[in-house]
Amino acid sequence: MRPKTRTPLTRVATYRRRVAASAERVWENVRDWEHLPWLHRGSFSDIECLESGEKGWRARVGLHPPAARREILLELAIDADAGRYVSRVVEGEGAGSEIWTSVGPRDDSHTEIRVEFWLPAVDPAGADALGAAYTRLYARLWDEDEDMMVRRAAELAPRTGATGRGERSLDLGPLDALRARLPLRVDLAGRGFRLVEVEGRLLAHSVRCPHLLGPLEDTPVEHGVVTCPWHGYRFDLRSGRSCDGHGLRLDRAPTVRIDERSQVTLSL
Repeated sequence: MRPKTRTPLTRVATYRRRVAASAERVWENVRDWEHLPWLHRGSFSDIECLESGEKGWRARVGLHPPAARREILLELAIDADAGRYVSRVVEGEGAGSEIWTSVGPRDDSHTEIRVEFWLPAVDPAGADALGAAYTRLYARLWDEDEDMMVRRAAELAPRTGATGRGERSLDLGPLDALRARLPLRVDLAGRGFRLVEVEGRLLAHSVRCPHLLGPLEDTPVEHGVVTCPWHGYRFDLRSGRSCDGHGLRLDRAPTVRIDERSQVTLSL
């Protein structure tokens, strides 16, 4: 695989790995420009998508750390029939570089990835060091992507006995003892929830983001709001609604009941 460009490029490294995710999840991840500054917050600070579609996307991407105010114009083009895509830096740091990735399904839950790094104006004396740096960066990015894809696949998989019927109430014991255990992850009627305290009020919320099922069970609560670590979608736990204009809503949460003996119960 060689980049078709007028500027001579040098391949400085090739990175290979098998990811524990189906090709469907991998292609979904490739088209998902939104996750860059959230899932990969150690590398990217922000993103402004200029255009996107099945064939790829084009965006202005801020590089980490944000205080440095470095930005690139990144273009990602997909050739799904050939099982590959290329990301090109059109403007900014590394302009002219191209990263070519082949996607080869291994089985229903594994995919072979091959990444080639092509750079312009490479000093032969520094080619190996550049290649090593790119390989380290992409190993980390793919680690983060793989974690997300594995979690999403697990959330999408049918669950044995997960009918949503089950027990619809849960006794959590005395209020004072419960407060010492917060935040608390619980399961009720086949679904996961987290119990937190917001301004003295106990609230339960779904541990799945309604966007792409991102994990919310370990997300900090700030002023009654949780932010999905995958894409930055924000939700007000008091209402369950989006507070960032996306128009989404968390799954219906259990009601928290405290009786006259200060015993706490969750009920759906």
